Amino acid sequence: MDKLAPDQRNYYYLIEANRTGIHKPLLAALYAVQGQPPLADGETGLGLVPIHQVDLAQVETFVGQVQFAANTLRRLVQRLIDQGWANADLWNATAGRYTDRFLTTVAAGYTPTTEEPEAARLEACVEAALRQAYVEDLAADYGGGSPPQGMAQLDPTLLAFAERVPPNYSRLESQRQALVEAVRLWRQLDDAAAVYGALQVPVADQVPVEAALDQALLAFIQSTLRYYAGYPHQREALLRLVQLWRKLDSREEAIVTLLDSDPFAHETNLPVIDPALIAAVQSIPRLYRGQGDQRFALTEGYRRWFGLESRHAALDRLGVDPEALVANADNPTALVETAQRLDRALLDFVQSIPTTYTETAPQREALIRLVQLWRRLEGRTATVQALLEEVRRMERAAPTSPDAMPVPLPPPAPARPPRWTPHNIQLAASIVPNGNLTWAEATRGGVRMPPNQATVDAIVRIARLAQQARDRLGRPFIVTSWYRPAEINRRVGGASHSRHMVGDAIDFYCVGLTGNQVYWFLDPWWPGGLGRYRRYPNLVHLDARSERARWTH
Repeated sequence: MDKLAPDQRNYYYLIEANRTGIHKPLLAALYAVQGQPPLADGETGLGLVPIHQVDLAQVETFVGQVQFAANTLRRLVQRLIDQGWANADLWNATAGRYTDRFLTTVAAGYTPTTEEPEAARLEACVEAALRQAYVEDLAADYGGGSPPQGMAQLDPTLLAFAERVPPNYSRLESQRQALVEAVRLWRQLDDAAAVYGALQVPVADQVPVEAALDQALLAFIQSTLRYYAGYPHQREALLRLVQLWRKLDSREEAIVTLLDSDPFAHETNLPVIDPALIAAVQSIPRLYRGQGDQRFALTEGYRRWFGLESRHAALDRLGVDPEALVANADNPTALVETAQRLDRALLDFVQSIPTTYTETAPQREALIRLVQLWRRLEGRTATVQALLEEVRRMERAAPTSPDAMPVPLPPPAPARPPRWTPHNIQLAASIVPNGNLTWAEATRGGVRMPPNQATVDAIVRIARLAQQARDRLGRPFIVTSWYRPAEINRRVGGASHSRHMVGDAIDFYCVGLTGNQVYWFLDPWWPGGLGRYRRYPNLVHLDARSERARWTH
């Protein structure tokens, strides 16, 4: 069997590091230096062999090796703590990694006792090689660099974050999950059910009673301020709390955001109401009746969104002359026309919000004020609380429930230009009128935009021909590759003369048909290049060269 790719192995390291609170680079380092035992899945292991209750089947695959390596390292850390090791003996706070003393202990191997049934025996390895591999993987996690400056301040910053959690807890499911994960890692448990048991939370139909769970979680997080000793698993528990609370991509990103910005910047309730704000504005076009209070709410939201000083300035920017309103006060027809023009501009603004919202404080405050005025709520605090409650309902709403996030509606498609150019491409549009092949397919979703008119014309040229082929076959073409800039063509191993670089070549497949079937169907009449691939028997290549060419790669 083929070995896993490095990124695939890293995926399993991350899973087990998140489960056990072990620093992930150490798992990668054990794989790099142990190279044993040979495994049933074609991989090599992390140096774990069966002992006591652990049998061979549990450690004869790469996944099993990583799992038991994490288990074993967790037990080793706990044994050292029980023997009196302090935080500084285990963790180098300035460097943001395990100490050399701890790595020396790991390199010496570990034999668990019979009272550690989840741990296997870890074989010894070369200490210097383990340290080097560990430091190299740590650097890779930070993009090839080193941990950010100020790592020594990470612990007090984490505790400051934890202190702010209870007053900012909004009973959202994502926040609750973050707290459960923090307890799980702190208590060295393996799943949420174990957390409920450890906290003695009553469970009904296998679901914890929320009020009791919330109370226990908040009491626990407050206790961390008293009992934090800086042990690695405690630190990982709080880092996991930050990562999930802030919905960050990785542990490393959590560290960077804590050290590089105000640690409390994300702990207000406001960012979590964004889904409810977007849902509210999406409902406005359907509910708008042109009433005065509705128009006022939208105008005020518009004014605040763009930071305008007055309603007069907002109307002017919306294309309505306030002076003309006064001048036409006795002209009902002119007033109706002006109101209709204003309504169209306001609704255009509202419909643009889901795509233009960048989550800045001024934009958010503008939307809060808009919702407050639209719903005639008492004040900002009442509006925020109502939006928070809507987010809670959204988290649990069935797809068809009125509480679910509404399905977004695409804006009206712009008119097709008389000729496509590099500056007017519409990704969703068909390249040829009434055709099926789109600019999104030609440009890989807009990632590979044509740089000049020649490339645009080449894409249009092959689209016209390919549309004829699709119409004859009567089946969709699933495009896998179209326009490829020269550097991307080289990277993917394309031929140096590939017409993909020009833009008039397509690789595709048809569901249910082999490449041979499509090839023989097109061969008699296709006027350009037609190819197929032995290694990829479903793929077909078409290009718009001026002469017929047939090939099999």
